[in-house]
Amino acid sequence: MAQQPRAWQRMLSGRRLDLLDPTPVDIEIEDIAHGLAFVARWNGQTHGDFAYSVAEHSLLVETIYGRLNPKAPAKWRLAALLHDAPEYVIGDMISPVKAAVGPEYTALDQRLTAAIHIRFGLPAAIPKSVKQQIKKADKISAWMEATQIAGFSHAESSRFFGKPDPATLEGLSIVLRPPTETRVAFTERHNDLLRDL
Repeated sequence: MAQQPRAWQRMLSGRRLDLLDPTPVDIEIEDIAHGLAFVARWNGQTHGDFAYSVAEHSLLVETIYGRLNPKAPAKWRLAALLHDAPEYVIGDMISPVKAAVGPEYTALDQRLTAAIHIRFGLPAAIPKSVKQQIKKADKISAWMEATQIAGFSHAESSRFFGKPDPATLEGLSIVLRPPTETRVAFTERHNDLLRDL
């Protein structure tokens, strides 16, 4: 009898996360923060002494989301912070690779997102209007990253991600720091938002 391929990953917390059937009880914020702090965005094709991590990106997206939606409750800010959380186990794939992989990637991402949301008191699927606002913040973040650290011109970045309102970007800049610092910052922000739920 053929043995089924292993579909779980052991986390540093000791949890075994089944990627095909993830459950909220196997999800820990420390595992997410650690994984995201060590996953590079842009496939690592960025300027600087440190990779720009998904954790750093997530912190920026949550900040931008808050600027776009100043009256948003903490739960939706938490959803913004966790918008790429599944990437702590499946990595960050650039859009062309996601398109090539197809619907299986989307299904895996949705299962992990639902388990993560439930683990931290969010609905498995967030409202479409909230998701659209998080996506808007995500595109603004991508525009900043593209122009500041990924070598894109402003015109090229605006073609791909749309040109953001300069007022939204005021005082914001891309931060490159060691993964261990980003891990701490991500965990602290998560805990702050969780306390405000």
